[in-house]
Amino acid sequence: MILCAGRNETFDFAKPIGVGLIESAITLTKLILEEKPAFLFFVGTAGSYGKYQPFDLVHSHSAANIELCFLQNKCYTTLQNSIDVEKVHVSRGTIYPSPIVNSSNYITTDITLAHKMIEKNIDLENMEFFSVVSVANHFHIPCSGLFVVTNYCDENAHRDFIHNHAQAKELITLHVEKNMKI
Repeated sequence: MILCAGRNETFDFAKPIGVGLIESAITLTKLILEEKPAFLFFVGTAGSYGKYQPFDLVHSHSAANIELCFLQNKCYTTLQNSIDVEKVHVSRGTIYPSPIVNSSNYITTDITLAHKMIEKNIDLENMEFFSVVSVANHFHIPCSGLFVVTNYCDENAHRDFIHNHAQAKELITLHVEKNMKI
């Protein structure tokens, strides 16, 4: 099953699950209970903490939920804040790196904090992916995500996102149509 966020980020070939951590978790849980998919493939846009450039295409199966206050030692959590997809169809011993995609209901606009994310080996941010991976793991469904970078996480994040969003969506569509049977 191909998934996307929704609102202004929809695709004809994907089911929208909502924007942010909560909407996406609720809607995806309902979809899984109703449709019982064998695999989840999330497509969407992402902001880069600096490693990737706008319009880079990035595949991931690793997600985090790190709030910026955590980087400043001003908060803590007792919850698991970094997860990998259960790699059900991968043989033992197969090792491949996966960029970590951070999810928060807030967008990073501070380049200093973005660089701190890179220091923690977190490369991108997307508001839904942590929920997607969490729900998929709960139901033992393999999943992955495909992201096109729209912007850097800096003071121009929103402006650049708006400017690059349509082209990023086109790149996602081209990639999915070329590489998947839809």
